Amino acid sequence: MTAAARPTDSRRGFLRRVLAAGAAPLAAAPAMAQTSPAPASAQALAMRTVPSSGERVPAVGLGTWITFNVGRDAAAREECAGVMRAFFDAGGRLIDSSPMYGSSQAVVGEGLARIGRAGDVFAADKVWTGTGRDGPSQIEASRRLWGVPRFDLLQVHNLLAWEDHLPLLLKMKADGRLRYVGITTSEGRRHREFESIMASQPLDFVQISYNLLDRDVEARILPLARERRIAVIVNRPFRQGALLQALQRHPLPAWAADIGCDGWAQVALKFIVSHPDVTCAIPATSRADHVRQNLGAARGAMPDAAMRRRMAAHVASL
Repeated sequence: MTAAARPTDSRRGFLRRVLAAGAAPLAAAPAMAQTSPAPASAQALAMRTVPSSGERVPAVGLGTWITFNVGRDAAAREECAGVMRAFFDAGGRLIDSSPMYGSSQAVVGEGLARIGRAGDVFAADKVWTGTGRDGPSQIEASRRLWGVPRFDLLQVHNLLAWEDHLPLLLKMKADGRLRYVGITTSEGRRHREFESIMASQPLDFVQISYNLLDRDVEARILPLARERRIAVIVNRPFRQGALLQALQRHPLPAWAADIGCDGWAQVALKFIVSHPDVTCAIPATSRADHVRQNLGAARGAMPDAAMRRRMAAHVASL
């Protein structure tokens, strides 16, 4: 991915490629039975456990790729602060960014200061530079942009120079300057190398792409994360908006109500966060109403294995 201009509506993200069937059709299963639910606003937010520490984090976080890359546009920065305010008010905690994301880090930092929530955030960022010697200065510059005393999680972005950066992050953790260490990839790239690092290094987190159509990680990476006790953050839950744009041409299936979904965004997110090996999904948005809807996917009934199969089969057939 490369830095790009901010879209006007994250639910109508541009179609980067024609949507193809990314999952083999699976046998449908009966919908889950459900007792009368409490109103969504009264339901507890689903929490997930970080295996290496036992810490609990909300199952839906906030990504900042593209949507927070707004440069110096004062009105857009104010909108981003409003997204963050709605995110925290709805129970959110984990926000993810990267030096790769243009002005996003600065926009996050400004927003945290404006709404007074720097002490509440689970700050997840990345190191993204081709040489190990530049890692420490980049990390410090990122921290200053965020305005936090330290990051909770730092990950090597897309494995760039990971042999240099990972020892640095592990040393920072050992010195008490960082809580968690991880690596990331996206769009199915370098999975074999990714698995090798997962199997050999003491990681707390990995970040991967996973959604209703892109499901390759189900075969090896998610089981390996469970085996190695590694938390999993999911990026591209909506295929950068393309998945939702395609799904919104179709009526919401009746079974969506059985798992408390009021739209395709919640269907897509509940499919992800109901997977037992997923810790947190990080949809990005530029709208406060969408962030509230996204957090709503972490409330109420969750799909079981049979329902997850039915969801994947239905979307693959559209």
